[in-house]
Amino acid sequence: MYKKPHRTTYLLPPMLLLLFVPARIVLAQPQTPNTQHPTPLPVDFTRDIQPILKAHCYQCHAGDQKQGGLKLDSRAALLTGGVSGAGMSPGKAGKSLILARILGQNSKPRMPLGFAPLSDPQIGLIKLWIDQGGVWPEAAVKTHWAYVKPIRPTVPKVKNTGWVRNPIDSFILAKLEHENVKPNPEADRVTLLRRVTLDLTGLPPSPAEVEAFIADKSANAYERVVDRLLASPHYGEKMALPWLDTARYADSNGFQQDGDTYQYVWRDWVVRAMNANMPFDQFTTLQLAGDLLPNATGDDKIATGFNRCNLLNGEGGAIAEEQRNNILFDRVDVNATAWLGATLACAQCHDHKYDPLTRKDYYSFMAFFNSVPETGTPPGGGQYRIADPYMVVTTDEDRAKLKDAETRLATAKEAQKEAESADAVKAAQSAWEADAAKQGVSQAVLDAWQVTDPIAADSFDAAYDKKFGPEAALKPGAQYTIAAAGGKWLAHPEYTDGKVNVLTGENSAFYLFRHIRADHAGPIRLSFGSDDGIKVWLNGEQVLDHRVQRAAAADQELITVQHKAGDNDLLMKIVNGGGIGGFYFKVLDSGVPADVLAIIKRGATRSAAESTRVAEYYLANYAPAAVKQTRATTDRATKELADLNANLPKVMIMSDAKPRVTHVLLRGNYEMPGEEVKPATPASLPPMPQDAPRNRLGLAQWLVSPENPLTARVQVNRYWQLFFGAGLVKTSENLGTQCDPPSHPELLDWLAVEFRESGWNVKRMQRLMVTSAAYRQSSRVSPAMRVKDPENRLVARAARFRLPSMVLRDIALSASGLLDPRIGGKPVYPYQPKGIWDGLAITNERDFTYPQSKGADLYRRSLYTFWRRTVAPSNMFDASVRQTCKVRLAVTSTPLHALTMLNDITWVEAGRAMAQKLLQEPGSDPNVKLNEAFRLVCARRPLPDELKVLRRSLDRALAAYRADPAAAEIYLKSGDSPRDTSIDAATHAAFAGVCLEILNLDEAMTRE
Repeated sequence: MYKKPHRTTYLLPPMLLLLFVPARIVLAQPQTPNTQHPTPLPVDFTRDIQPILKAHCYQCHAGDQKQGGLKLDSRAALLTGGVSGAGMSPGKAGKSLILARILGQNSKPRMPLGFAPLSDPQIGLIKLWIDQGGVWPEAAVKTHWAYVKPIRPTVPKVKNTGWVRNPIDSFILAKLEHENVKPNPEADRVTLLRRVTLDLTGLPPSPAEVEAFIADKSANAYERVVDRLLASPHYGEKMALPWLDTARYADSNGFQQDGDTYQYVWRDWVVRAMNANMPFDQFTTLQLAGDLLPNATGDDKIATGFNRCNLLNGEGGAIAEEQRNNILFDRVDVNATAWLGATLACAQCHDHKYDPLTRKDYYSFMAFFNSVPETGTPPGGGQYRIADPYMVVTTDEDRAKLKDAETRLATAKEAQKEAESADAVKAAQSAWEADAAKQGVSQAVLDAWQVTDPIAADSFDAAYDKKFGPEAALKPGAQYTIAAAGGKWLAHPEYTDGKVNVLTGENSAFYLFRHIRADHAGPIRLSFGSDDGIKVWLNGEQVLDHRVQRAAAADQELITVQHKAGDNDLLMKIVNGGGIGGFYFKVLDSGVPADVLAIIKRGATRSAAESTRVAEYYLANYAPAAVKQTRATTDRATKELADLNANLPKVMIMSDAKPRVTHVLLRGNYEMPGEEVKPATPASLPPMPQDAPRNRLGLAQWLVSPENPLTARVQVNRYWQLFFGAGLVKTSENLGTQCDPPSHPELLDWLAVEFRESGWNVKRMQRLMVTSAAYRQSSRVSPAMRVKDPENRLVARAARFRLPSMVLRDIALSASGLLDPRIGGKPVYPYQPKGIWDGLAITNERDFTYPQSKGADLYRRSLYTFWRRTVAPSNMFDASVRQTCKVRLAVTSTPLHALTMLNDITWVEAGRAMAQKLLQEPGSDPNVKLNEAFRLVCARRPLPDELKVLRRSLDRALAAYRADPAAAEIYLKSGDSPRDTSIDAATHAAFAGVCLEILNLDEAMTRE
């Protein structure tokens, strides 16, 4: 369809009209619905009818529900009917009351009452089933198809054998031939390449890759492309995305404090596992129970981070045991959904209403996860809040740095020891002791604090770095007076030493000054706390400098400094980033401590411990310069090693180190324990292997055992969803009795058995799907087929759907040349609206200023964007919130979608960078450059009429920008990437606008 002209008033001058290039008009290939009325296949009640009844009728007509006296959960009940009479006349659909009520005939309300009517295909199935005698096997009441172990069905025979590329196609074509529908022809090569490249890597093919594929005339050219893409390191990044949604992965804990985590280490493990084609049974075992394997490696333990991606509530009022049980409830839901496609969470308070899952099943399943040594709440405060159990993770680079730091520390300690044991130092200590014994204890006297008004700046860093008047007036060794410093100072006698005092003002600097008086020179030990950053000067010399963002508390900084006899000038600078600021100050001791002085006065009568105490005090405060230098070197080496260790990732993992007794919780209330239960799988499913341990390792073994009817079905269904837009069972999160019936049940079972018997080979299964003729079809659709099969459940065409925002952002970065292709690593902070996290700073516990990345980190793939649970990235408008398990994401085309892609800095800068790349290439023909821009995004060349529209848009934009050069300069300032100023600004801006239009085409945003 052609798009109407759009005006981008936010970005461009109002006189500039941005015309969108028309997407290709989709010309339908003839797809002929069944007009010859072939002999219908027998309707299978379990497969075709029971899922409809369970999804739409059982809520009012099954179990204890008997509206109108009618029950529909057995054939006998249906034949008996309710107050209106018999529900079914076998063989006579036209005389069956159930069909009449479904159709709303005889002036009666249409059923299901209060809900959407059944679809025409569903009604047709029920009618055909009744006409065929309403066969209802008694066993069907007890066993849902998904709870029966899949058996490999016979691959059906088809007439059009030339269309079939692998067994998938035989199953698809058999149903199409029965419906007398022809499959679509294969998509053109460019469309097919773009489709499979996006599906397997999440990135568009480069023009060179397109040309190479077009030029390759070999019979297996497409298969070679698929193999190349499966071997790409970007394959793992793309395949990780849905698994992260399943695991509710995020980079923070959620809730009010929303502490950051290091779970990105687990995310990188997933990418590596996907790229390595780890068999799915191993993928399952490691994530559920890698820590329980014999001789478990670090990677084995990291894999269990899957079950530590849960929310953590560290709020002050959170009850630890309640939160721990909430975490367990979450794990039951996540694991049952991820591997079983089961709504086990519905049995938390009572037996499942529809599926054979009991409340005891729920808590027996929960028992597998009830031995983790966790409290339910994360400890501490600050930016990172990590809950036990966790492990420290190091890279080769980290280990090399640690070894080097440890060596330097050992060398420094040896030099210090040698310097301190010198005879001259011992003699100097004796002389000092004699002098100290004469002086006695010194007491420091402090004036009240004098404080400036807050001095505001543009940011925390600006306030911290700028030397405002009181700081600029500092001169080492010279007397400091507030009069000479300038500014407005006020006395604050209410500020109390030994407690946190409040300062109010965001992104502001506060200067605090006081005198410290002493009767003689000596050391003084001081304690500071600050919200946020702090600098301290004594007598003009800086003694403390810590750029930090935190809440103020006692003893955050402990320093010992030398004061002189008489007045000492203490100046402190506190810089508050957001919310309410504050500071803490206390003199811990001044002069020679009383206990040291007492030992000295006793002379030689002292114990070894007392001798050590005196020597340590002397060396720390009065040692000769050479000794001080060696101690300073040791202190620096110690701090360096501590900082290295403190900054190492601490990934949360699983452990069974704290066994607990598990109970059924009445009404799901942790304070109402009932029957004790042991770890066990649902009783309605095949039992665990006899030799399997009754722990998470045994659970993993059961999930991938040949007898388990669900795991393989669930996974292949989700792979199908990935490549065909919807699963064979559309409700991919639920394969229970309330699920949508599978469109091709025999194919689902064949794929499940094939997957399991292939050794759970993920890439092999995905290759089978994307090399099938069904996948390679054109996505074009005729009006007749749009009516007959609007959701493409027959798979008579390829799926066409809007790409998710994370992929659209990656496409923009890739096409523009900005993309940084590095794999793995810490999360990054790309462009977000100003103050996006400010609303989280409702307490004074940490700073929530968004730390936007610099340089290449701005252009990492969306997978690596920092994901805050409380405020998800604003330009990921359709992504999962990552608070609960999500395996089926909604596709959106809301106005927010267009607003983001037309105005977000990421896309605007991508358009600018793409234009710059084109304009830097040789040649001056605008049409050639427009042609190339279109290829970078859509892979194909624009049609002549499309190129005309692109050129018309360019010419209008160019005219507008030449008339308003200032607007061009403003437009070109979007983003941090450098602009080539040798390019004419009006030309650059005009091309940038057209490139942005191309990124916003329906075709650009769609997986054809």
